[in-house]
Amino acid sequence: MAHTFDFNTWTSFGERDALPNLPSWVHPDNPKVWAPDVVQLGPGRFIMYYTAALKSNPRFHCLGVASAPTVTGPYTTIGPDPWACPTAQGGAIDPAGYYDPKDNTRWVVYKIDGNAIGRGGSCNNMVKPIVSTPIMLQKVSVDNGFTKIGFPTPLIVNEPADGPYVEAPALTKMADGTYVLFYSPNCFVTPLYDVSYATSKNIRGPYKKFGGLIKTGTHGLRAPGGLDMAINGDHAVFHADWKDGRAMFVALIRGKGSRLQVYVKDS
Repeated sequence: MAHTFDFNTWTSFGERDALPNLPSWVHPDNPKVWAPDVVQLGPGRFIMYYTAALKSNPRFHCLGVASAPTVTGPYTTIGPDPWACPTAQGGAIDPAGYYDPKDNTRWVVYKIDGNAIGRGGSCNNMVKPIVSTPIMLQKVSVDNGFTKIGFPTPLIVNEPADGPYVEAPALTKMADGTYVLFYSPNCFVTPLYDVSYATSKNIRGPYKKFGGLIKTGTHGLRAPGGLDMAINGDHAVFHADWKDGRAMFVALIRGKGSRLQVYVKDS
């Protein structure tokens, strides 16, 4: 973990496990815990959404939730079961929370991990028939952040131009009221992987895709992806290949509707 007051200077906490005690549904020997997203529910109330490998079948990943009184944790898991675990569709990964001040509602977006049951090729899902990997939207309790309200809604799905999947969703809203869904298409080990976006005037869609916003060649980066917005609405963090490894970067994103501009800063 690291923190910043200005998105320029970062102070590291060092290596600290924010979720030291995993629930019983997570595979104990190879838990593969990744893609955490932390949301503040109120004073002294934080919730973490995360991905982990399923104990009963580590081929699949499912989503869990945990809570803490401080943003740095440690977080305590909520409930004995996964929060979302659609194994028949390949499982689920990459959760991200969003609070909409327009109507005081709370949401979670995530990816159906269909490529986990793919038939091979790039990222296991380029041999036809291609498996669907929709980005889902789930309304949750505005108070606790995890009680589901209704059923999940698909926002976008992988099309031929997206390669094997769409993943790493994050929601925000521009000043003109347009909802923006950031996501990453194509296989993460190839230079086609990027940060793309889609927009809608309604949080449930339909969303129109606008292609790559940050892609290979931008700022000398390769295969950028996994963008997540800060709560102030114009800064984002993402990762990309750079020099001899994978690094984290900050982007300043501005615009209205479908006309987004991005300025990438070293992090």
